[in-house]
Amino acid sequence: MQEYLPVLLLFGFVLVNAVGMLVLSHLVSPQRPTPVKATPYESGMPPLGSTRDRFSVKFYLVAMLFIVFDIETVFMIPWGVAFRQLGLFGLVEMVVFIAILLVGYAYAWKRGALEWD
Repeated sequence: MQEYLPVLLLFGFVLVNAVGMLVLSHLVSPQRPTPVKATPYESGMPPLGSTRDRFSVKFYLVAMLFIVFDIETVFMIPWGVAFRQLGLFGLVEMVVFIAILLVGYAYAWKRGALEWD
């Protein structure tokens, strides 16, 4: 049990520190609520409509597809760095990788996943 004592002490310190900072910031911070501060801020534009409107599932689908394809392009950076060392094998592997991405993109496009309407 003594092996876990430092971990438990660290966990306790983190917990006390987090709760302490929250309580201290609530006690020390000035609180002057005004109607202007209570309005939602949308990039400097006055808010349009209710802030509790639901988003379409298509919005989340397009966002997830963007993240997936964006992360996949990150894999091209190490390939580009090691391109000369990989030779023809590396080139063929990247062509296969890009072909798989293009097939996925074409499938998403054909299914209408990129349509906003």
